[in-house]
Amino acid sequence: QVQLVESGGGLVQAGGSLRLSCAASGRTFGGFVMGWFRQAPGKEREFVAAIGMKGNTYYADSVEGRFTISRDSAKSTLYLQMNSLKPEDTAVYYCAAGDALGYTSNDYNYWGQGTQVTVSS
Repeated sequence: QVQLVESGGGLVQAGGSLRLSCAASGRTFGGFVMGWFRQAPGKEREFVAAIGMKGNTYYADSVEGRFTISRDSAKSTLYLQMNSLKPEDTAVYYCAAGDALGYTSNDYNYWGQGTQVTVSS
């Protein structure tokens, strides 16, 4: 079992930046693949980024070059640095933990409660 708690969401103007954090507790943080997903109103939850146990990273095309995922094993914390934000990035952002890399919600076993990111134009 692992518990995940996101923080860092908020309201930002287009072109601005935010950093999301996800604090993990319970099972060893280093033993999980970690991911970020987002869900906008009326849309399905979609993959944003993932980071493997050895630090290899993967991004959705829509955020490649603007977002950076990282993990700090000493602090059991996952981060998502979001730069050059666009109104279409507005969504609830969720962190997730899984045993293997995946790009769909079904690939992850544990989820946080989500944090709202709103980008105004």
